[in-house]
Amino acid sequence: MSPTTLNDLFLDGVAQHAKMPVAMRRKAQGEWQTLTHQELLTSVRHVAAALRELGLSQGDRVAILSENRPEWAITDYACLTVRMTDVPVYPTLPAHQIAYVLRDSGSRAIFCSTRAQLDKILEVRGELPDLQHLVLFDDDSALPTGVLSFQELEARGAAAVGQYPNWEAEARTAVPDDLATLIYTSGTTGEPKGVMLTHGNITSNVVASLSVLDLLEGDECLSFLPLSHIFERMVGHYTMFYAGVVINYATNMDLLLPEMGEVRPTVLASVPRLYEKIYARAVEAAMSGGGLKRAIFEWARATGDKRLDYVLNRRRVPPGLALANGVADRLVFRKLRARLGGKFRFCVSGGAPLNPEICRFFIAAGLPILEGYGLTETSPVITVNTFEMLKPGSVGRPIPGVEVKIAGDGEILCRGPNVMKGYYNKPDATAEVIDAEGWFHTGDIGVIDADGCLRITDRKKDLIVTAGGKNIAPQPIEAMLKTNKFFTNAVMLGDKRRFPIMLLVPNFEVVAKWVKIKGLPMMAHEELAGVPEVQDKLEREARKSLRDLAQYETPKKFLVLPHDFSIDSGELTPKLSVRRKVVEAKYSEQIEALYAEE
Repeated sequence: MSPTTLNDLFLDGVAQHAKMPVAMRRKAQGEWQTLTHQELLTSVRHVAAALRELGLSQGDRVAILSENRPEWAITDYACLTVRMTDVPVYPTLPAHQIAYVLRDSGSRAIFCSTRAQLDKILEVRGELPDLQHLVLFDDDSALPTGVLSFQELEARGAAAVGQYPNWEAEARTAVPDDLATLIYTSGTTGEPKGVMLTHGNITSNVVASLSVLDLLEGDECLSFLPLSHIFERMVGHYTMFYAGVVINYATNMDLLLPEMGEVRPTVLASVPRLYEKIYARAVEAAMSGGGLKRAIFEWARATGDKRLDYVLNRRRVPPGLALANGVADRLVFRKLRARLGGKFRFCVSGGAPLNPEICRFFIAAGLPILEGYGLTETSPVITVNTFEMLKPGSVGRPIPGVEVKIAGDGEILCRGPNVMKGYYNKPDATAEVIDAEGWFHTGDIGVIDADGCLRITDRKKDLIVTAGGKNIAPQPIEAMLKTNKFFTNAVMLGDKRRFPIMLLVPNFEVVAKWVKIKGLPMMAHEELAGVPEVQDKLEREARKSLRDLAQYETPKKFLVLPHDFSIDSGELTPKLSVRRKVVEAKYSEQIEALYAEE
């Protein structure tokens, strides 16, 4: 029987894969440390008992403020098995934003990864009357009064576990409608809202996704996207575990590529940003080499792309092209795969649109990317590409049990067991997005093609309507610039204006090399952005990338920014989505000056 709750997923997963030598790994003191399924089960049971010993009960909210690590998984499963609701919190958030989440959710306990995260809570604890218990994952010999170490908590649970002999049976009494988690939206607009996801919401999504994704027991993945976000939590946490995939927790983003070489993952779930960076590095490495190296790379890319057209259209690849592609693979693609560990079977992309050109490059290079689509409110997967229907530029067909239709204004609507229960304590906001027939209004604009595949054209709220009445979808246009080695990011603006403009974030490493070749003075990145020759070069590169746009879509002015967007500055959400309003407000004077020039 298929599982119907997250407790079924966990307990069945342990039983099914108990003979595997490893369930999870984490790097500590330079070595990968392993956790078996039985060790994980024991720790979960102990922490579950400890939660009860603290006086917490079914329905209470427990927050987790931590980077990805085994203790995150243990705490999550422990909360679920005693039918509590956990509240994941992005560790990148500042103290006052964390306080909002804890107040709004009424969290009674919080688990913190490090002393730095704990200090954020201590800073705002006076504002949190419901918060009674603080637990720290890291070892710390000088814990503040009233703070428990995770080791001490687990020891208390081990001592009390005999008082709860029916723990597993009671965990199995959870029902699909039980509230599993409150996930606060990252808030690209307005204050965060607590998305209420039930056991049934997420479990149905796991089961449906596994019916179309080829995950195998013994596969390896590298977990680095924040578990605070539903994409990593559903795909990289619940789905991988239930399928028997070994979960390796990356140390941090800076060490991601080196640790890929160590772990040699076979599957990967990521947002487009990682694929964009890998693509940009591959292109830059080729372009910075000699003329022969550049020519070989371009030939290999063109050859792989030509062969891909035959493969995607289910046509026999001509022998000559197949032979040429084998040469291209030996000269270029095999080296790229080796740098990523050399064992990838496929990757999943979600969270934001992936440039079709980049998607095609990876598929041609033997690194298939299956792009999907979803939102926090849909647990999250709505559609996904599969090997049976692989269409770069689309986000695939709906997964089993999920319905999709396009409203009269182009908005994508979704209905199914994966749609949230609602926004916590916000019935009016819930009614705005879930209609009387149960259709969730995604806020995205899209079309369904002849093969039943969904194509996203833009966010409804991001559409630019110029003063002349022209509608412009900015995201696909911004994506065009991300294949140009001179840019790392871009934001298009111009709503209710006479014409659109583009804010450009340079790839300063590439710009610095160009400056050196041109014999211009070297200087700090912030200063480079203001050099007229650099601005002129970047504008020419941008216009070259955007040359196929209609005239009304083409940015008339460009603003070169002195640094990339960041989470700390508030320009990016924790899942790396650009907060357009924040960016527009930050550079409002420069933007107004551009329009004043006309």
